[in-house]
Amino acid sequence: MNRAVVSIVGKPNVGKSTLFNKIVGRRISITEDTPGVTRDRIYAEASWQQHVFDVIDTGGLDPFDDDKIMSNIRKQANIAIEASDVILFIVDGRNPATALDHEIANILRKSNKKIILVANKTEGKRKDEFYNVYELALGEPMSISAEQGLGIGDLLDEIIKNFPEDRDFEEKENLLKVAFIGKPNVGKSSLTNRILGEERVIVTDIAGTTRDAIDSYINIKGQEFMFIDTAGLRKKSRVDSSVEAYSQVRTLSSVDRADVCVFLIDAVEGFTEQDSKVVGYAHNQGKAIIICVNKWDIVEKDSKTMKTFTDSLRNNLPFLSYAPILFISALTGKRVDELIDKIMEINESYSHRLSTGLLNDIISNATLINQPPSDKGKRLKILYATQSGTRPPEFTIFVNDKELTHFSYTRFLENQIRNVYPFEGTSIIINYKNRSE
Repeated sequence: MNRAVVSIVGKPNVGKSTLFNKIVGRRISITEDTPGVTRDRIYAEASWQQHVFDVIDTGGLDPFDDDKIMSNIRKQANIAIEASDVILFIVDGRNPATALDHEIANILRKSNKKIILVANKTEGKRKDEFYNVYELALGEPMSISAEQGLGIGDLLDEIIKNFPEDRDFEEKENLLKVAFIGKPNVGKSSLTNRILGEERVIVTDIAGTTRDAIDSYINIKGQEFMFIDTAGLRKKSRVDSSVEAYSQVRTLSSVDRADVCVFLIDAVEGFTEQDSKVVGYAHNQGKAIIICVNKWDIVEKDSKTMKTFTDSLRNNLPFLSYAPILFISALTGKRVDELIDKIMEINESYSHRLSTGLLNDIISNATLINQPPSDKGKRLKILYATQSGTRPPEFTIFVNDKELTHFSYTRFLENQIRNVYPFEGTSIIINYKNRSE
């Protein structure tokens, strides 16, 4: 069974994203006094009175606007409506209903879904002061102030009252969170749509169309996935508005939430310095990483093209020697199934734990192959090792004096561990402690 889905729709700049953030309890949607800031459907999980459900914040709906982005927003809102059990229609309760409000009301009436009319920005007003909302003929409006949090509890009570009885309200267990990261226009949204099998994320040839991070849920081969399509990180010199700055913060936040980061590179454009900055953050956060070269279908190739590209990536990203490289096409679907399998494999590596006995055998054999370093006649002695953590794998090695350790020997020990179990796709952390610690 699926969880109940609630979508928030309305014309631009009526407070949809503010309400969304209030319901889910954290600042996910970008909110700014610029109409049309929310362009994609933004998904998040919310809970109220032990009910867990998904909330969708749609872009501002304007049926009269033929702009390319606006037509996509309209399409996104229609998909959200189709997927929803309950629809919150938000209007500005301070002003008379507009022709646009009436047109949206007509669209919603045809959906045959449960519609809750919400009059926002009505703090301190009596119902007879926003009587004009009634002319939308969608029943009794609920009065709220999303900004101040007034009336939200009553609204949530009304929402869960209207959930279908066959919905599953349980938390998703064993959820694998995957973030698609990379600079703008490398195909993150196209890859998300290819995996989901529907146009859930706006795809245009305008770089940076996705400004928020978008969560999408799907079950593949018995594994529950949450795919996070992030806004592309731009060079700071090009971040010239607060909306873009928020998007950068949101991208980094998406990496923080993810288990596995799929780092996309444009096969035509090749590797750039900006690419290393994007994935460097994920590496520093200890995330599992797969390098995906997208748009491989449009590259002119010979028998050496893939090896040449791989060697170039390894040279430019030496800190990602553990990350597998896949060559895919989100457009044609080439090797996308292989990517899903690799994500699941890497998630296993990310969580793998070596037994203490095996780990100490590895370390003992390593010291026979290559003696630990010494300084001024005093040699490092390795006494004992244990795996102290996973996701990423972390090892603690007890020694006689950790001041004698050296990064080159640490790298040697890491390689010896990987020779026994590769820990593909994930960095390894090795800490040293003195016997007294």
